[in-house]
Amino acid sequence: QREGIFREMKMRDYYEKPSQKRAREKAEAVRRVRKLARKKMQREGLIAAPAPRVASR
Repeated sequence: QREGIFREMKMRDYYEKPSQKRAREKAEAVRRVRKLARKKMQREGLIAAPAPRVASR
């Protein structure tokens, strides 16, 4: 899937200090884990699923 592909392409345009890279990757991992946990809780019915968006013109 495309998740993060465009962001990663932009990130490679400039040098990233190793310490900043570690911090960014750790933050991304935390974000990913939270997202998976949220989806799991929605499937199990512990939290309500977000309301579907209605396309307005």
